[in-house]
Amino acid sequence: MEKQSKVRMTRSEQIVKWILVILGTGFVFTMLVLPLIYVLATAFRQGIGAFVSAVTDRYALKSIELTVYVTVITLIVNVIFGIFASFLLTKYNFIGKRFISTLIDLPLAISPIIAGLIFLLTFGRSSFLYPYLRQFGVKIVFAVPGIVLATIFVTFPFISRELIPVLNSIGKDEEDAAALMGAGFFKIFREITFPHIKWAFLYGVVLSTARALGEFGAVSVLSGHLRGRTNTMPLHIEVTYQAFDFTGAFAMSSILVAMALIILVVRNVLEYRSKKYQS
Repeated sequence: MEKQSKVRMTRSEQIVKWILVILGTGFVFTMLVLPLIYVLATAFRQGIGAFVSAVTDRYALKSIELTVYVTVITLIVNVIFGIFASFLLTKYNFIGKRFISTLIDLPLAISPIIAGLIFLLTFGRSSFLYPYLRQFGVKIVFAVPGIVLATIFVTFPFISRELIPVLNSIGKDEEDAAALMGAGFFKIFREITFPHIKWAFLYGVVLSTARALGEFGAVSVLSGHLRGRTNTMPLHIEVTYQAFDFTGAFAMSSILVAMALIILVVRNVLEYRSKKYQS
């Protein structure tokens, strides 16, 4: 009887497993794989020539250039902020520490559209800052600086939130010992701290890059949709799609998809290396 119950339990587990496999595979195929196939099929529907023409269009190239530029600036700022913020919240105790930690998570909790409106109200014509910005010739709304600010806002938690758990787990014993032996801050960071956090750091960089490349909501509010000047790749896709240029829209979409797949592969590699390092 015990053997039969074990057999029955094993069979039931097998049935549940295959039901979950089928449901999971069907969901992934329907929600992810099928749309991606449709994007690629539509992008190449009129042939490779039409695809190449769409992605080498003057406005398309400008949108790619702007997207890469904004992403690079965003990463530089996020790397600096992420390292500083993670060190501040893990190495020091001070009044308001939890409040600052909560503020760092704010972009993850609010809609990107709201983020765009916040910057629009802060630096737009109705803001008290606008006369001073105009006096010094600084233009933020409907210009590239506004796009950069909006992208930084929606992406800056990613690096710090990857570093903080790792820094908390390794503690400060090794760093304190090195400091007692006369090592300076930068030497301690380079030879002790960074080897522990490098995989988490790179993982955060990958996540921040992916988010910056695909940001639409906040950028849409601040950009003004000026073709060839403030349209990033997601905005260019929207404009071409609304103009019923489906080949152009899906051609650019396929480039974003390719970038996303590359980032996904890099992320999985970094995740694997990080787990291997921890083990």
